[in-house]
Amino acid sequence: MKSVGCTPKPVGAYLDFRWKIRPLLIADQFDNEKPCNLDYLARLRIKDVNEIELNQSLEIYSITNRLFYEATVSSGIVLLYPPFDSSKGYSVQSTSTSSYMSEKADVETGARGGKTRDAPTPADSFQRRMYQEKEHKYRVPSLLSGFVLGVSAVLVAQYAVTGSPLLATTRYAMAAPSTVEHLAAPRSMPTDAAAVLATPYAGSTSVHHYPPAHPTNAYPSLFPSNVGLAGGTPTGGEPGLAATAPAYPMNTGQCSHELVPPARLEDLLEGQEDESEVEATTTKSKFNIFQNWGTLSPWFSIKPGHFGVKSTAAAPETCKITGLHLLHRHGARYPTGWSSPNSYGGPATFAKKLHTDPSSWNASGVLSFLNDWTYKLGEEGWFIAAWIKMDAIADVERLISTYAVWKAAALYDDLGVSMRLKYGFLLENFTETNTIPVFRTESQDRMVNSAANFALGFFGHPLEGKYQQSITLEGFKNDGTPYKFNNTLAPYSTCKNFFAHGKGNRADWYFKKWVERYIVHAQKRLQTHMHGMNLTINDVYTMQQMCAFETVALGYSKFCELFTEEEWKDFDYSQDLQYWYGSAFGSPIARAQGVGYLQELVARLTHTPIAVHNSSTNSTLDDNEITFPLHQSLYVDATHEVVVTNVITALNLTSFARKGPLPYTYRPKERSFRAAELAPFATNVQFQILECASHPEPQIRVIVNDGVAPLTGIKGCHHQKDGMCPLPTFIAAQKQTIAETDWAYDCCGNWTVPEGDEWYTTTGSPPKQEGVVTECSLS
Repeated sequence: MKSVGCTPKPVGAYLDFRWKIRPLLIADQFDNEKPCNLDYLARLRIKDVNEIELNQSLEIYSITNRLFYEATVSSGIVLLYPPFDSSKGYSVQSTSTSSYMSEKADVETGARGGKTRDAPTPADSFQRRMYQEKEHKYRVPSLLSGFVLGVSAVLVAQYAVTGSPLLATTRYAMAAPSTVEHLAAPRSMPTDAAAVLATPYAGSTSVHHYPPAHPTNAYPSLFPSNVGLAGGTPTGGEPGLAATAPAYPMNTGQCSHELVPPARLEDLLEGQEDESEVEATTTKSKFNIFQNWGTLSPWFSIKPGHFGVKSTAAAPETCKITGLHLLHRHGARYPTGWSSPNSYGGPATFAKKLHTDPSSWNASGVLSFLNDWTYKLGEEGWFIAAWIKMDAIADVERLISTYAVWKAAALYDDLGVSMRLKYGFLLENFTETNTIPVFRTESQDRMVNSAANFALGFFGHPLEGKYQQSITLEGFKNDGTPYKFNNTLAPYSTCKNFFAHGKGNRADWYFKKWVERYIVHAQKRLQTHMHGMNLTINDVYTMQQMCAFETVALGYSKFCELFTEEEWKDFDYSQDLQYWYGSAFGSPIARAQGVGYLQELVARLTHTPIAVHNSSTNSTLDDNEITFPLHQSLYVDATHEVVVTNVITALNLTSFARKGPLPYTYRPKERSFRAAELAPFATNVQFQILECASHPEPQIRVIVNDGVAPLTGIKGCHHQKDGMCPLPTFIAAQKQTIAETDWAYDCCGNWTVPEGDEWYTTTGSPPKQEGVVTECSLS
């Protein structure tokens, strides 16, 4: 056939996507720069030529039209032959790629009969069968006969594989670009699993980058945000719901209505013989799955009296609110791309396991959705430094894409609006002093975005001129070690023992023991629906994590239907163990990590600078009243959930520790410490400053997610029906805690503690030992 110069064109859009060339991992873009021959559909570049033998025959599978393409390789180029030639108007019969092997001419300059051509011409036998121009080989009788023979062959093959003469349907859905790695013949599956096979892209990562980097219709100059003629913009008075409303509003949670309730065990068993596991569920449960995800729950209001104080967060009688210090966690995020080797969990790891060889497994029954499930929770990876336009910082968990930021925005915009409605009147103090507030966050992407969305909810658009955002530094190097920036909102960065085995990760032992105990029944149950792959305890626990992450990010998750109410309560308790022993009263370094924020809180409450910087405080920022003002009536700090529990521990709010250490052998029905109540997404701790006609001294209250916390664990603070404590008494107690906390010993000392329950603490401090060497270098 005559060679002509051309650019490869997609045939029916079949060539718009990346390909997988079996049996090697070599997929790349089309070669659009070199001429192509009409004998083949397109040229494909090869990533690693060294892995491919010259003139090797290959098969390439197209997800778009679900067809195999035959190809040959020569001189680093793959020649793709179509199963349909649109220029001829007839179908091409499938044939062995061995027919290409006779063509070993060089692709670019191969000579044959003294002539130079762009690509090899198929062998004569192949030409006679495939390229007889103007000859219609396949007429109606032939096509009908071929169809009947094909159906018969399929039925025979299926019977041989499944043992069933019935025609089973194999489902292959359309894949997203770049999600498919390969397709191989599935191995022999059990009879009950043969109906649905796992697709080649099962478990692959699906990412949607919005907005486009360079949209073709973007003309900012034609769409100005300010065109003048705004009209009159008078503003009214500030809201003050916390001070004026007869009833305090409660937040039921961002996810407060279940689309599908937790499954009954008898439904999940689906007629299995082990009836001993079946539990009767004859009465309607008040169980709320969204409030049983531990720190993965969206924040919700704690009812009055739940923490021990039968009072709302509204100002008590005879009192008025004069100040607010707000400490809050960032909004919902995607999961990290890593998991602790001594713990469980890791959605990205589970997805990778499914996608490694999808032809080797399939799922049935309640797990059948895994056959075409893709991972939509962000790209996995420890460091994604390329996304950060800063040479100095590589963010460990920068896994929030535009969609996750949008979901976090909804959570945080709501929190900002709520706080403005409750405490907006405090802005009047700034107007009187001709100042604007300084809010703080730190440099991780989700932290900056959460703080910005809180501000949008609190101030409204535009933000310019309404407040100033201080961004402290938190970052990790490429080897996983942190940059040592002193930062009370990320105190672990300079706490050496946070990274020491058995100290910072003390919770892993308890967590793992509990998960191995409670999840074995679910593991056994779900394994019956997974064929060709062993479901580990880690896999099943990850499925529970996936339910929470997908629901918050995507609105719904099929994983939520896999577990019973009791199993969700057990999952919630696993989170309690993780945070009690990892960053709260059961952690030997929790108090030290929270004491820096206490120093800043006392400095703000007393309107005096920090005298000695001997913890995670940053002298550069905290000694400058522009970046760390001391006379504001409103302070807002954004941080992580572990820091919130660090601070609760350092404050000595012992009501949350009154039940003592958490057991790992069973789940207590009544617990004083619950991660879902203290550290969910967007958790918020309010320090209310009040002046009351019934009390001579200013008062302070600590409110966690709208629940008033008892302050009786703080020295000098007695029981009070509204949970108040005299401000001078509170300050004196915190100063004593600061003085008694040896940050260098706790965070940098080489003290030791045995693993597990041989030793425990309920104060968040390590044991005092002789001969301990402390080596810390604070930056």
